[in-house]
Amino acid sequence: MSEALAEAQKALYLANPNPRVGCIIVKNGQAIGRGHTQQVGGPHAEVQALADAHSQSIDPAGATVYVTLEPCNHTGRTPPCVDALIAAKPQKVIVAMIDPNPLVAGKGIERLRAAGIEVQSGLMETEAVALNKGFISRMTRGLPWVRLKIATTLDGKTALPNGTSQWITGALARADGHHWRAQACAVLTGGGTVKEDNPTLNVRDVQTQRQPWKVIVDSKLETPLNAKLLGGIEQSGVIIFCARLQSAEQLAHAKALRERGVEVIEMPNAYGKVDLPKLFAYLAQERHMNEIHVEAGAKLNGSLLREDCVDELLLYYAPFFMGEGLGMTSLAAIHSLKDHPAWQLIDQAAFDPDIRLRYQKLLK
Repeated sequence: MSEALAEAQKALYLANPNPRVGCIIVKNGQAIGRGHTQQVGGPHAEVQALADAHSQSIDPAGATVYVTLEPCNHTGRTPPCVDALIAAKPQKVIVAMIDPNPLVAGKGIERLRAAGIEVQSGLMETEAVALNKGFISRMTRGLPWVRLKIATTLDGKTALPNGTSQWITGALARADGHHWRAQACAVLTGGGTVKEDNPTLNVRDVQTQRQPWKVIVDSKLETPLNAKLLGGIEQSGVIIFCARLQSAEQLAHAKALRERGVEVIEMPNAYGKVDLPKLFAYLAQERHMNEIHVEAGAKLNGSLLREDCVDELLLYYAPFFMGEGLGMTSLAAIHSLKDHPAWQLIDQAAFDPDIRLRYQKLLK
């Protein structure tokens, strides 16, 4: 199963919006087939592993199949994996975790058992879950897994008073940040960041076959037509969420953006801003996005935290003090040291000279 999980890791940048799944087929003590989820529309891990065995002229009948997620039993873009497994006649299938997709959710295992194949589940389930937080979140909550990334100094500053922030952290930390961008379905930022920093928001420092979508929260629709992140729309796609468009100038700007291939979506809340909870529900339920990677400024960071939209924090600390500068978030003061949400440290890593801390929101 460890090897199957290693196979699943190969799908980290590849599988969205499907889950990352790995499969190993073992016969007579030897691995005879390996596979992992391909790009959407391509073969799933089990089918790829079976094809690997057949390419070596090895019959998988009587083998043991190790797979990190319950095989699917429904037809989507590809046929059901349980059909391919049943036809291959393995003796046993060992599953790390049950598929949270309501279309599967135990039905794949039932089909296998009905065909006379022994099935066990739960082996290394924790590791399998960690690989697919976004997919699980979308299937169980109707929301993507939202990861907020911040690069900061030891005293919590993210930019000089004039807004300059390139670069607080070193090259190794920035490359690690691109690893998290690459595995997300979309990279999200605010309209203010677009105007001030003019970022590209694409993946550059890691090899990937796909670019994540770019999502901009821009209440007043002020994203310039020459913004860098509007380049390469054909590779990734850009969505701008704004509040209600009212003026002729806004409507004309929306038209010009749409002519560039940008999707402009009005999603106002009661205060003339973008409805953030509704935005994330839309991205999960309508656009099938699993993970959203946020790189924004203090104002949007604060709004996301205040509206309880963030599941995970990705904090990079550079080893110096800035003094006066811009902070990590824009949040109102708390009234008690007990009056705050709790976060749990889930891992840490060093990227000389910087460190990275990952926190996950504790469930209430």
